[in-house]
This record gives sequence, structure tokens and C-alpha cells, in this order.
Amino acid sequence: MTTADDKHLVPDDSLFRQLVDAAPDPMVGADRHGRIVFVNGQAERLFGYGRDELIGQPIEVLVPDDLAQAHREMRERYFANAVHRAMGGGEPLRARRKDGVVFPAEISLSGLRTDSGLIVSAAVRDISDRLRAEAERVRLREEADRAALQAQLLRTQRMESLGQLAGGVAHDFNNLLAVIVNYAAFISDSADEQHPAGDGPEMWAEVRQDAQQIMRAARRGGDLTRQLLAFARQEVVRPQAVDWATVVHGVEDMLRRSIGEHITLSITCGGDCGPIMADPGQLEQVLVNLAVNARDAMPGGGTLSIETDSVMVDGDHVTHGPAIKPGEYARLRVSDTGTGMPREVVDRIFEPFFTTKAPGQGTGLGLAMVYGIVTGAAGTVTVCSEEGVGTTFSILLPVTDQRPTTARPAEPRLDQLAGHGETVLLVEDEPSLRQVCRRLLDTSGYQVLAPNDAAAAVELADRHPGSIDLLLTDVVMPTMLGTALAERVTAKRAGTKVLFMSGYATPFLATHGTLDPANTLLEKPFTRRELLTAVHQALAG
Repeated sequence: MTTADDKHLVPDDSLFRQLVDAAPDPMVGADRHGRIVFVNGQAERLFGYGRDELIGQPIEVLVPDDLAQAHREMRERYFANAVHRAMGGGEPLRARRKDGVVFPAEISLSGLRTDSGLIVSAAVRDISDRLRAEAERVRLREEADRAALQAQLLRTQRMESLGQLAGGVAHDFNNLLAVIVNYAAFISDSADEQHPAGDGPEMWAEVRQDAQQIMRAARRGGDLTRQLLAFARQEVVRPQAVDWATVVHGVEDMLRRSIGEHITLSITCGGDCGPIMADPGQLEQVLVNLAVNARDAMPGGGTLSIETDSVMVDGDHVTHGPAIKPGEYARLRVSDTGTGMPREVVDRIFEPFFTTKAPGQGTGLGLAMVYGIVTGAAGTVTVCSEEGVGTTFSILLPVTDQRPTTARPAEPRLDQLAGHGETVLLVEDEPSLRQVCRRLLDTSGYQVLAPNDAAAAVELADRHPGSIDLLLTDVVMPTMLGTALAERVTAKRAGTKVLFMSGYATPFLATHGTLDPANTLLEKPFTRRELLTAVHQALAG
């Protein structure tokens, strides 16, 4: 840049030439008519022209119309001061070599006043390598994204396949559990009611204890089935508005007992954490499983931290993180100072039946259940772990507009659930479970019709002389689905109420088209109270 007091430079000035040739970038200057008046050695090498070939040539020889137009605009305005135009911020400009090859260029223009008038100089940079590098980074990033999506798809497919298997196993297993838990209850009830002559109460106490052990084992079997269904997102859920703080404080004492005195439990619940729509019981399962997992990672003691807060998920998180919608989310973070996990373990941590524990010390279903519960509630769960440092699980669940409620209805007494001679048509293809249900209903004041299968139930419904108040039927049966049976029975007996029961879960049945989500389902295995409550409510409409 020069001022009025400076010596005006001219293109043939020797000092000027030395400065231009010493510039690190290729430089080209043009006069007011758009003719090239100087080039430096870097420009000769870049464009492939000799200096003598370019002097006097129009600027369009080296650049297309976009730069030539900029040159004309600069000339017309005849800047008194230096003019700078950096061309790297948007689409690159185009420059042309002697061999006709056009390349992308970043070009800066400057106005220089001389005795001969305004000279516009252009510093030209070939950015082909830069663009190629950027394109390669984009390609690698897209490949990584595709690989991540493919891995997520494969994991989802594995989950779905195992989920279908779990549903089938659950149906048969829950039938057996329902039989076991209710026959154990029959034995326990008998022990409470009877004390035959010659037998002391000590024997009946042992019988009662044995029956209770059977019931506890059956409940553990039911828990295992629910874990299978939870990871497969087929568990019956009862979502309601709840906040993380209520859930965390509700299980705090249980967590302290579970992790032991050698581990410090730290709980920090953010006051601005909004309510979420989820099954509170399932959220408690999530917390307990994560706490137990953390405990096992800290055999020598440590700190288990549970934090809740509210976060906003934006479009960038949706693009590069788990696939969730933008918006406000309630976040739960469970961190430990344990042994941590290597990358290959983290990649498989949510797979069902995958465990690093010794045989007999873990089923590999705990974290799979966590994954199933969270994704089933439209949330995400991620894990960050470093060996020797610890592990953090982060769960995001969408915030709801509904407000949490704390009131719970009082549980009715068994005598309030008793029948008054109502007729129940019981259809269950598993003979032992059919016998259990019949006994439970018979002893509770109901008249029970119990055919062997669905076809016999249709015939019985046609010829039964009296009213049939309730059809209690399994959903999945070998000869006829319970829904089809219900349609045939209610078509002739419009006043008959219907109650379905199944070892499959409600979401699974609705997805496969065998049960309308609006219908009531009694989940197997069930106790006497659960059966009588469902029947009482069905009859009450």
C-alpha cells in the first residue's frame, strides 16, 4: 500500500520486481484495460506460461469471467486505497493453466496505485489438494456413519430375532409358572387352615415354608421371563407421568443395601428435570440393574454416582448420535469408579446373554433389559467407559407435558372380589392351567364352564341354556385364536364380556395382529388376587 508521500511503484521497477518474485504465492497484475503487466516466478510455474507469454495478454487468459468481472468492477470504482477480496469463504473460483486444465483457486485481489494508474494484483492459490483432502474426510466420515448404521441395524435385527424367540418361550414358561405358583398357594392355604389330630403345628409350619419357597422360586422365574420380554420390548408396560427424582429416591434404600457399605452412593437430582412418561416399576429395574452392574465393577470399593438433569437435544445430536427426535429430555447418569471396560466389551454390552462374569454369577440379561426398557420408552442409552477409570451410563427419555400423580387406589380384599354365581366360559389349551383357573374361580363364587379347546367352547356356547357372563380365554391356541373365538361367541351372545389371558405381552400381540390394544389382557403368570381382580373388573365393564 502506498500513500501520496510514497514513491509510486511501476511495473518495471527493479525493487518492485524483487518483492513480487519473493512473494510465496503466485501473483499476477493487470492494468486498467485488463492487460497483464506483471507476473512472478510462482505464477509462471503454476500456470505453465513464461513471463513474456503473459505480459500484455488479457486477464481472461488465466481466469474465467468471474475473476475478470471482479477486476472490471475494481477498475471502474478506481479504489484510492488497497482493496482486498478473499475468495476462500464460498465456492472456489476457477483458474486455467496453459494446457487448458481448469483448477479450483482461492484468489485475493488488491488495488495498487501507480504513476500509470490502478494496477489490480491477484494472489492465486491452487486449492486442489485442500479440496481433495476435504472430500476424503467427508468420504471417510460417510463410510463411518454407514458402518455405524449397519452395526445398529444388525444389532436391531438380532434383538428382534431374540425377541421373537423370547415371546414363544415366555408363553409356555408362563403357563407353567402360573400352575406352580397357584398350586404352591393352595398348599400354603391348606397349611394355614388345617391341623389334623395327631399332627403338631410344627409339621404344617414346614409345609407352609416349603410352599413359600416354591412360590419365591416361581416369582424368580417370572422375573427372568420379564427380563427376556423387557429387552425385546414385549413386556406389558403401564406408563405414567413420573420424574426421575421420585424414582431414584424411591429405591435409594434398596440401592444402598444392594451395593454394600464399601461403596459410597452419591445422588444429585437436578430441580429442573421434567417428568417423563414411563412405567415406574421398569425405571426402578433400570436403576437396580445399573447399580448392581457398577457394584460388580468395584469389588474393592469406590463411588457410585447417580445424577439427573434436563438437556435439550438438537439436530446435530440427532445426526451424529443415537436416532432420537430433537427436543427436551430428562437425563439419568449412573457413573462408577470401577475397573472400566475395553472397547470390544462396550460394543457388546447390551447384547442379551453376553456377560464377562464367571459362570453362575450373571445371566447377561440385566443390561439387555435396561436397553429394552429405555428404547421402549422412546429414549436412548449410551455408555462411556475407560479401563482403570470407570463407566458412565447415560439415559435420555423425552419430557412429557403431563404431571406426575402420587395417589394409588386402595387394593380390595379377596372377599370383595368374590363372584355371585356368574357364569364364566373358561378356554385354556394347557390342561393343568385350565384346572388351576377352574379351581380358583369355583372357590370364589363363580360357575365355570371349562371345555377342552376352542372348538368345544363354540359348541358349548351354542347349546348352553343359561347366560354366559364372561368369556375368559387364552389368546394364542393351536386350533383357534382367542380373538376369533371371542367374535363367534359374542356374535350370538352380545351380552357376554370378554377377558383375554396370555403369556405373550400386550405390545407383541398388538404388533402381530392377534389382539386389539383396546382389549384387556391378564398377563401370565398370575396369582389368585390378580385373576379375581381382572374377572371382577371385566364383569363390571
